[in-house]
Amino acid sequence: MATDMTKGSIIPQITRFTIPLVLGNLFQLTYNAADSVIVGKFVGDDALAAVGTAGPIMNMVILFITGMCMGAGILMSTHYGAKDYGLLERQISTSMLGGLGFSAVISVLLIVFAHPLLELLQVPENIIGDAKGYLRIIFLGLIFTFIYNFFSNTLRALGDSKVPLYFLMISALLNVIGDLFFVVVLGWGVLGSAAATVLSEMLCCLFCLIYIRKKVPLLCLGKKWKVFDGSILWKTFNYGITSALQQMCVQLGKICVQTVVNVQGVAFIAAFTAINRVDDFAMTPQQNIAHATTTFMAQNRGAGNIRRMKQGFLSSVLIQLVYTSVVAVLVFFGARPIMQLFVGDGSEQVIQLGVSYLRLIALMYLMPAATNTIQGFFRGLGDLKVTLISTILNMSARFFSAWLMIHILHGGFDRLAWANFFGWVAMLALQIPLIIMRWRKEQQTS
Repeated sequence: MATDMTKGSIIPQITRFTIPLVLGNLFQLTYNAADSVIVGKFVGDDALAAVGTAGPIMNMVILFITGMCMGAGILMSTHYGAKDYGLLERQISTSMLGGLGFSAVISVLLIVFAHPLLELLQVPENIIGDAKGYLRIIFLGLIFTFIYNFFSNTLRALGDSKVPLYFLMISALLNVIGDLFFVVVLGWGVLGSAAATVLSEMLCCLFCLIYIRKKVPLLCLGKKWKVFDGSILWKTFNYGITSALQQMCVQLGKICVQTVVNVQGVAFIAAFTAINRVDDFAMTPQQNIAHATTTFMAQNRGAGNIRRMKQGFLSSVLIQLVYTSVVAVLVFFGARPIMQLFVGDGSEQVIQLGVSYLRLIALMYLMPAATNTIQGFFRGLGDLKVTLISTILNMSARFFSAWLMIHILHGGFDRLAWANFFGWVAMLALQIPLIIMRWRKEQQTS
């Protein structure tokens, strides 16, 4: 159900909006692991490797689509907050038609060039056939990936984060059931895993359309679905491409840091894999709080309510402070048992490396909480260039400091935590002066 965030108690609104986002992301992390287990256990190491090598290409494309949908969602939140339903309808129909066309073109290109892309990544010959088949089936269903992400971001733009969670859970369960049927029962291997993913997304889109038809009158546009406005599409593209590039920049930055780690030996790689999982679970809720801030800010900016925007931002800061303080204490004092969840007692070196990192990074968790909240602020105002530039600064500083401290100066594993620290410092050095100036500008124009 749509939620008007321009009125009512702020902290409960942001909290209620955030919780489904957190649950959705944690659910996604968990079911992705289950997906890999089924392929690896019932097909073999080569199949698991084929799916893994196809991952970077697939993830980059999905991140791009997700970013484009997020950009459109910011505009929808602004129109919804302003109660300009005519413009909101044109925004929705134009974004949908443009996204469908874009997805179709990208699908064809990726299906045709799947093999050259995998060769570019130097995928071994013995698994490139399975990886190519996997990607081509996934890209056949790319249009369903877009439709799901489009409606999820549209519902969130209208203040509803619960229903997208329900559909994500349905899609995840269907995917696991499909994996068991196509991979285990029918023995289709890697292709069966891809077919299960596409089928689950297709059914999820169908359920989503049925729900919208029955429960969300605002999105039942009828003949208005055919409305296409070139000027709106151009603005949506400008918002979306910046958001998409930011998403891809984060992924690229992680890959660059991984290259520094990969030359340090197996213990480094194993510890890095483990601490990344911990950071994912610790920092994902921070990002979700920031996404809630984005929707809140966009709706209230559309309504011209500058005072409520400020209250919402400060409320988000308070929520981040409470959550991050609890997580920091848990990670700091539970570092060793956390690492023991990932590796056996015989891997003492890996455990020690991970513990040294986690106890240090726990003291720094407030920094990404701050950067994420400020990112949510600028996204809500539609100033996506700031979020992109600050992300580039963050990942660049993180990579170069990791390369310098570990590869050149031969520092220890805990230098990765300091690399994160320098990345966040670079980010805040840009964000803090800009947010001060932007607040003054918003107050002057209100």
